[in-house]
Amino acid sequence: MSNDVEDVFDRDKRNEVKIKVERKDGEPTAAFKGATWAALLIGTSAYLIGLFNAAMALNEKGYYFAVLIFGLYSSVSLQKAVRDRDEGIPVTNIYYGISWLALLISISLMAIGLYNAGSITLSEKGFYGMAFVLSIFAAITVQKNIRDTQKAREME
Repeated sequence: MSNDVEDVFDRDKRNEVKIKVERKDGEPTAAFKGATWAALLIGTSAYLIGLFNAAMALNEKGYYFAVLIFGLYSSVSLQKAVRDRDEGIPVTNIYYGISWLALLISISLMAIGLYNAGSITLSEKGFYGMAFVLSIFAAITVQKNIRDTQKAREME
């Protein structure tokens, strides 16, 4: 008798209707959103942990921290300005130009700082450079995903 009950229970589990949450047209997949957030967290965390553990003066750590924050902000600002222009939302030429200039300056400051840093090894320079680039790229992608999700949900 108990086998009959188990068979009915197992059959009911197999016949369950799985509810699938459908994404809106144009919305990024959950996997892609998760991957971009993970890349941002990994990139910035690795950079900051490396900076915390670095054997450099506090003012040098402050410089690299400020360059990271400046790079993250400028990359998101530029992505927003580019996207706004593409969607016909007014963006002044001065803001658009400043956004590009700010990103280029942040990348230049990182490159110049790493090139002139005598207190860190070449492998550390590569580590900071790659963590910086990963963080900037991920910040742009996260902002794009947020914008795509918002736009897809507004189209309902």
